[in-house]
Amino acid sequence: MDAFESRIDLSELYQTVADIRTEVGKVIVGQHAMIDLLLTALFADGHVLIEGVPGVAKTLTAKLLAKTISVDFNRIQFTPDLMPSDVLGTSVFNPKVSEFEFKPGPIFSHIVLIDEINRAPAKTQSALFEVMEERQVTNAGQTYPMSAPFLVLATQNPIEQEGTYRLPEAQLDRFLFKIIVQYPTLDQETEILRGHHERRSNTDAVEAIQAVLSRQQLTTLRGKVRQIVIEDKVLTYIAQLVHETRTSKFLYLGASPRASVALLNASKALAALRGRDFVTPEDVQELALPVLRHRLILTPEKEMEGTTPDAIIEQILKKVEVPR
Repeated sequence: MDAFESRIDLSELYQTVADIRTEVGKVIVGQHAMIDLLLTALFADGHVLIEGVPGVAKTLTAKLLAKTISVDFNRIQFTPDLMPSDVLGTSVFNPKVSEFEFKPGPIFSHIVLIDEINRAPAKTQSALFEVMEERQVTNAGQTYPMSAPFLVLATQNPIEQEGTYRLPEAQLDRFLFKIIVQYPTLDQETEILRGHHERRSNTDAVEAIQAVLSRQQLTTLRGKVRQIVIEDKVLTYIAQLVHETRTSKFLYLGASPRASVALLNASKALAALRGRDFVTPEDVQELALPVLRHRLILTPEKEMEGTTPDAIIEQILKKVEVPR
């Protein structure tokens, strides 16, 4: 077994993940599931949609994660009057050379936090299609590539729907995960209060966070994640799970092949985070909900009954035989 596990040296990745958890844990109490999924997305090179009520540290956790990596970070607050050019950038006339020059918008960063993404109208949300999928922006016939890494972390509030716009399905499909953030437990909330009481301000705590990962290291570790071994029977298992969403009588829209690729890449990253150089069916099962929940549309009947996509995914996980 030792020889089997030594095919890929994951010690640096394992140590880096432990260091990031330590740094984020200086401020954030609990929320281990969210942090694990954010780290999985980071190494799988996928964007994340974070949904939760106000005050559960969605934005703060995203900012802290960005601070642990030596990369550029931008935050964009989405509002109903935000235009695509406010995000992507615009052409400005330069009288010195008598021609238009492209001025990059705030999306040109390594990690971009989009706060309340569902506040902006569809036109502005659609401006993210190209940059999220192809890592480039096209303006006036010119293409401007994003420098790696490029990661979009977007937050939304599921409760307050006034003045919000539903995200287009094509945009949702570009997110690797949709993370649903829960309230802390009673013990965790007590710990949060204790932390706030003992430190002078949240700003001081955020300033104390150290960068533990460089751009070059991240690129190297992502390369190791891509080498993670996955057996054919586990690949077939992923394909079966996604196929079941398309044949389910409870779903109006199933998951696309992009979802299969997302589940594959995320499973490799999760296996690496756990110190393994191979993917297990349990990795796939653990990630099925965050990878699939935002890509499915229930039939009107099931929606009226109050059924959730999570419930349908759980049924599919029970139905499809697990490879051994």
